[in-house]
Amino acid sequence: MPKITLNLEDTILKALKLKATETNQSMSELVNDALKASLQEDLEDIKFWEERKGEDTYDYEEFVELLKKDGVLYIKEIRYFFQTVCKA
Repeated sequence: MPKITLNLEDTILKALKLKATETNQSMSELVNDALKASLQEDLEDIKFWEERKGEDTYDYEEFVELLKKDGVLYIKEIRYFFQTVCKA
């Protein structure tokens, strides 16, 4: 595992040291766990993007037409959306 230098606020460092002592974990373990938890959603997004990057893409109009064709979206809903949401 590569070593890095982090500049932490004094209060963060004190809390980290206290937590490490209380949990019998190293500060590195706690920082790694916190970063993994914080970045988990991003890592999942990147994974899904990688899995789907070869799929076809559509512009807005094409996408709306596909939704209408599949019965997911109805013209009445589209009008309502533009009359209410897009006016703001």
